[in-house]
Amino acid sequence: MLKFIAKRLANYVVMLFVAVSFTYFMASAFMHPRSNYEARTPRPPQDSIERTLDLANVNDHTPVLERYWNWLTAIVTRWDWGKSPTLESVNGAIAPRILASTELVTLSTVLSIVLGVALGIYTAQRQYKWQDRVFTITGTFFMVIPSAVLALLIVLMAIAVNDTAGFRLFYVTGLSSYTGDNWGLRITDFLQHIILPTISLTLLGMVGYHLTQRTYLLDELHADYVRTARMKGLTRRQAVRRHALRASLIPTAVNVAFSIASVFTGAVITESIFAINGLGRYFITAINNNDINASVAIAAFGGVCTLTGALLADIFSAWLDPRIKMS
Repeated sequence: MLKFIAKRLANYVVMLFVAVSFTYFMASAFMHPRSNYEARTPRPPQDSIERTLDLANVNDHTPVLERYWNWLTAIVTRWDWGKSPTLESVNGAIAPRILASTELVTLSTVLSIVLGVALGIYTAQRQYKWQDRVFTITGTFFMVIPSAVLALLIVLMAIAVNDTAGFRLFYVTGLSSYTGDNWGLRITDFLQHIILPTISLTLLGMVGYHLTQRTYLLDELHADYVRTARMKGLTRRQAVRRHALRASLIPTAVNVAFSIASVFTGAVITESIFAINGLGRYFITAINNNDINASVAIAAFGGVCTLTGALLADIFSAWLDPRIKMS
């Protein structure tokens, strides 16, 4: 197992280096930080523009290989991911946003996976019964409803609950407002802020896992080896638990692995509705502001998340399927 993990990690480091380097060259080719200053009115002096771009290491008059080497050297020697065109540190800007996104998506992701997979297993074993029809129709509804609409509906319902209760039970913006040292009040305040975006993201996420897990399990239930197990005397429940369920969870694990990056960077609408300064909003802002270094840093973080998920998926798949050897 350890040998397998070490080999995978070595491969992933090489893959990540190539992918991030390619992203840097692509961002340098398509983003033009110079236009941020040339579009201003009044236009800053040319010397000032050149100096600012040089300090940020994004001056397009400097050869891209030289800029890349300076950028790579700073990361390797100082873990410095560079500066934005406004000379804001990317490290200082991205760190709190990663923390905010982690706080935002961790609970909702776990709930989405657990509830979605459990619901998929439940409905697959009751195919075409009323439970299956009700949950499938409900899941389809949440799948087609825009995330912004769902988030706004949740906000309106929370405001109505607050008005009915006569005090603020739910907060609809931010992740915290308490500034004291009481840990009990701090946790309570965090829960009051996080519950609404968690509900929004959980409802949107669990639908996909529910429907895909239902499909995967139904495919396995009709497989020859499950029918053979039933003929040998196993009950339907035993055949599902010992054989079909394990096999159907493998593609779900792979889907979870490769969705980790999008979970962090794809919650843009939810972050906007609930005024949370997370990684998704920062990614959009970086692209709009021609921020090469920030865009590459976020892409690198997404790559790390994806490859971490891929490694966990390999391990989980081998644990579920004994035919897969960790070699």
